[in-house]
Amino acid sequence: MSALPQHRMTIEEYIEFDKNAEGRYEYFDGEVFAMAGGSPEHSRISINVTSRLFLRLLGSSCEIFNADMQLKVPAAPPYRYPDASVICGGAIFEEVQGIKLLVNPLLLIEVLSPTTEGYDLGKKFTEYKSIASFQEYLAISQSRPHVIRYFRHPNGFWVRHDIEGLENEVLLESLNIVLPLSEIYERVNFREKE
Repeated sequence: MSALPQHRMTIEEYIEFDKNAEGRYEYFDGEVFAMAGGSPEHSRISINVTSRLFLRLLGSSCEIFNADMQLKVPAAPPYRYPDASVICGGAIFEEVQGIKLLVNPLLLIEVLSPTTEGYDLGKKFTEYKSIASFQEYLAISQSRPHVIRYFRHPNGFWVRHDIEGLENEVLLESLNIVLPLSEIYERVNFREKE
């Protein structure tokens, strides 16, 4: 396993480090941060969302990518790792030092944890907004049945909708797909977390 470097890195050094590292790391202003391993809840939610979207997108021009896909974020070079991303009409990649970066996501998904929630809803979301094709953002709580959905209207403003409770569903306008929270949270036991 590659050790986390103790000095500030250039973007080029980070990319070489990340290519050979076990695990995932993100770069910010010369510093490299290990992305924490997920909890069982995080893993279940990620699998539930990606598998449900994969099935609903079969036969369409849209495609879903999991957390291994590096995403070009103009405001946060060189790239970020969302938990999932969806493109429609064909994936576009830009190669940087031998790594293919996805550049045209329509929908981005993050599963929130207590340690990343502020970053995912704050700075990371702000950085994601620099992606021209980006239209919709799902931030999914793993501690309770709660999904935060942001949608970019044609005027450029982002509107937030909070959806709570397993009996409710989230409409993904960018894909014209409905996802029940009961499917997103299948096999997630919130009592175990209390």
